[in-house]
Amino acid sequence: MHAFVSIRLDYCNSLLYGVSDELLQKLQIIQNAAARVVTGARKFDHITPVLHELHWLPVRQRITFKLAMTVYKCLAGLAPAYLADGCVLVSSVANRRHLRSAEARKLCVARRTRTVLGAVSSAVVWNSNRVYGDSFI
Repeated sequence: MHAFVSIRLDYCNSLLYGVSDELLQKLQIIQNAAARVVTGARKFDHITPVLHELHWLPVRQRITFKLAMTVYKCLAGLAPAYLADGCVLVSSVANRRHLRSAEARKLCVARRTRTVLGAVSSAVVWNSNRVYGDSFI
């Protein structure tokens, strides 16, 4: 059950970034039902402790985490080239090296990568730094 549901929730995470709360709530209901099946929790038990026990992130945080992990792998050289090409550090762009964002390892979206799915949302998640602290690396 865990493998089946988690694979479906993780599929195309970059497309789910920024969708409406209504759609994410539907996905959260599916994840909650799967957690209840895996742990044997009853219908009216609080789900947060169950998700915590299973070490499952809620859907919205799961999407953010997967995008940030993809960027980390791109910057560390662990991702395929077609993904890594979409992750361009501000410090690697010639006319932007003097900016404060260059020192903070921020990403910019190059013109040629705007068509790559997830490039913009990955840059937004990586540059936000609000979920995972001051720095990812």
